[in-house]
Amino acid sequence: MFSHSRLLRAFEAFVEPLATVASLWLLVWFFEGELASRWLVVSIVAFALAYPGRPQLRASAPRVIADTVLAWAWTCGLLLAMGYATGHLDDFSRSVVLHWLWLAPVSQLLAHWALRQSAPAIIRLQGPPLRAVVVGMNEQGGSLADRLAMAHYTGVELLGFFDDRTPDRIHGRGRHRMLGRIEEIAEYVKKHRVQLVYLSLPMASQPRIKQLLDALKDTTASVYFVPDMFVTDLIQGRTDSICGMPVISVCETPFRGPNALLKRGSDIVLAVAILLLLSPLMLGIAAAIKLTSPGPVIFRQRRYGVWGQEIIVYKFRSMTVTEDGAVVTQARKDDVRVTPLGRFLRRTSMDELPQFVNVLQGRMSIVGPRPHAVAHNEFYRPLIKSYMIRHKVKPGITGWAQVNGFRGETDSLQKMEGRIRCDLDYLRNWSLRLDLYIIWRTVRLVFKDGAAY
Repeated sequence: MFSHSRLLRAFEAFVEPLATVASLWLLVWFFEGELASRWLVVSIVAFALAYPGRPQLRASAPRVIADTVLAWAWTCGLLLAMGYATGHLDDFSRSVVLHWLWLAPVSQLLAHWALRQSAPAIIRLQGPPLRAVVVGMNEQGGSLADRLAMAHYTGVELLGFFDDRTPDRIHGRGRHRMLGRIEEIAEYVKKHRVQLVYLSLPMASQPRIKQLLDALKDTTASVYFVPDMFVTDLIQGRTDSICGMPVISVCETPFRGPNALLKRGSDIVLAVAILLLLSPLMLGIAAAIKLTSPGPVIFRQRRYGVWGQEIIVYKFRSMTVTEDGAVVTQARKDDVRVTPLGRFLRRTSMDELPQFVNVLQGRMSIVGPRPHAVAHNEFYRPLIKSYMIRHKVKPGITGWAQVNGFRGETDSLQKMEGRIRCDLDYLRNWSLRLDLYIIWRTVRLVFKDGAAY
């Protein structure tokens, strides 16, 4: 998932090199009328030298001008030196080169200005601000809160602090809102759908930190440490920064930045291809369901999606009932509720085919943790540690658990714990190659596995 600040950082990385290349192409078109291959080579080299552009959204106008001019002087100096050293400088139009010396930095400054003007709109397109809380109102936690308050483009709304200390021991009290004691944070995060939790606690609090992390594993919040600290059992652990302050992620989604685009792009391409290829089969299944048993063709059920939000998942109806209440009974072997056609559909997983529409809607992914009925989620989340972490990504039509022996009914707590363990392993080790491997294993599995009924 792209956070608001990461999306803007991606724009900042590209805006300067793209402006550099665009100004060159404009001059070449104006003076020569066509873009010769030699100019394409210069464009590639110029883009490489200018990439990534420096973050300038929070800098003052004089600082932006000075940094841009100095960076361009370095870039064009290298280009001119390369042209002179190779003896190809005379191959390029002097008019284009001389005008590019002033047009490139002007274009870069205009691009920075345009990004700064459009930044609020870009943030709004990403949805409401991400809600955050800080645990520990000490000097470091207060510094982070101050930076968040002064920053205009983070897309993060700081709700307040949690701390157990008395008011006279709290650093910077009165500047930021106190929300409660540390033991109350997990319930607050669930109730107010907090997405970001920053832990600013001393090393001496290690037992309390472990207890707090265990409590937060029943939420879908991303957890970061503000101090430097060694933590085990990380989910996509990595260093990051917020408003220039280093933080360490403890529990994060693997689908950030380019990974998010790669995951979504592969989902769309594969889902469209599969739906086009299997549309005659799906129409035949729909007609067969309608002719062989009363009831709707498509069964809709509430499931938990990414961030623990409810979504509607589609399946071909395979039972005589359509349960979606407070109690949902899993299908068992020789279940009388399963229709004869439904038994075949469930064994071959063809009842899941409508979920490729859910993938195109953005509610699901082709590969990910299988979505459970809401009633099952509420039953298992207090029984299994880290259960809700699986909801930091979109649910999948198939997953790592399903190709490792946890397909079908989970008639014991041990089986569900095994499924959750596989789901968390998938979050830790995700790659596109792993997704393709799971899809290949799934195709093989449906033809010989009898676990689904």
